[in-house]
Amino acid sequence: MRKERPRILITNDDGIHSEGIAALEQAMSDLGDVFVVAPEAEMSGASHSLTLSRPLRIRQVDERHWTVDGTPTDCVVLALNQILGPDMLPDICCSGINHGANLGDDATYSGTVAGALESTILGVPGLAFSLVAYRDHDFTESARIARQVTEKALTEGIPEGTLLNVNVPKGVPRGLRVTKQGFKTARPVISEHIDPRGKPYYWIGELREGFRAEGGTDFEAIDEGYVSITPMRSDLTNHHVLGHLTDWNS
Repeated sequence: MRKERPRILITNDDGIHSEGIAALEQAMSDLGDVFVVAPEAEMSGASHSLTLSRPLRIRQVDERHWTVDGTPTDCVVLALNQILGPDMLPDICCSGINHGANLGDDATYSGTVAGALESTILGVPGLAFSLVAYRDHDFTESARIARQVTEKALTEGIPEGTLLNVNVPKGVPRGLRVTKQGFKTARPVISEHIDPRGKPYYWIGELREGFRAEGGTDFEAIDEGYVSITPMRSDLTNHHVLGHLTDWNS
């Protein structure tokens, strides 16, 4: 017999003390039983990295909150296999709400997306939520959208092996669009500085010039004021190219 309330695992890459994760937890509180397992510090840009070179430590904050001194991927692996375990597996994993966009190519760097991806790989549907704003974060609308999308996913399900990467524009969205992953037009900017000991250090940045207007992309949806919902999977195979490389077989 199915339990009355679904279990919802929440993680992120901005850390357990971020405003975004608090807004997400609040939005999910009446949908089911919420459990939070998140990095103890910010892990933005951690991508799908798994900590293998050192031990990890789990700290239980209270009955339903834990921190891990690792990446979002570490958090999900430990949540599903150690903290909650097979007897308390969640019905869905919600990652976010990220303080900034995870559109196009940037999804590959995102710890927020990686948390949802790892959950999906381990058999629990994953949703990644991001607010497309870099200052003056107001999570009111993004939290509402997160609740709406999560409720729909719990009710109707998500195709196996699929995660949903959800980006919410700043302000009140005009609606929701299912999109494909777009491509940004940008170039790296490396800033060199000198530390107090006279040694150089470097800060990696980026100058964005826009995006490719291909029709139906996440960038275009956001640019037009819509929520972007992009279905993703862990399979990185370029299926369109397989047929062109058959003569490489030997």
